[in-house]
Amino acid sequence: QVQLVESGGGLVQAGGSLRLSCAASGRTFTSYTMAWFRQAPGKEREFVAAINWSGGSTHYADFVKGRFTISRDNAKNTVYLQMNSLKPEDTAVYYCAADLVRRTVVDGTDSRLSQYDYWGQGTQVTVSS
Repeated sequence: QVQLVESGGGLVQAGGSLRLSCAASGRTFTSYTMAWFRQAPGKEREFVAAINWSGGSTHYADFVKGRFTISRDNAKNTVYLQMNSLKPEDTAVYYCAADLVRRTVVDGTDSRLSQYDYWGQGTQVTVSS
């Protein structure tokens, strides 16, 4: 069983920054492929970013490239999402997800919701204009 707990959401003005954290339980965190997804009101959940077990491979949705950075600290069982240059359209609940398969490389195939085995409860990010 894996538990994921997100934190760091909040209200920020457009152009501002936030750093989300996701703390994971489980003895084999270093094997997990981790990702962030988001869901805006009335919309489907969508992929944001993914990172492989070592942090050496990352993949981003086009709409966050150059603004968001995913990283992980395996010693702390934590994955992060640094969000810069935030826009009102980034407003959503952000979810952390874990794929128990250890992957060397992450790419567009890792954007599928069905790939992920465990999900956090989400953290709200609101960007005001």
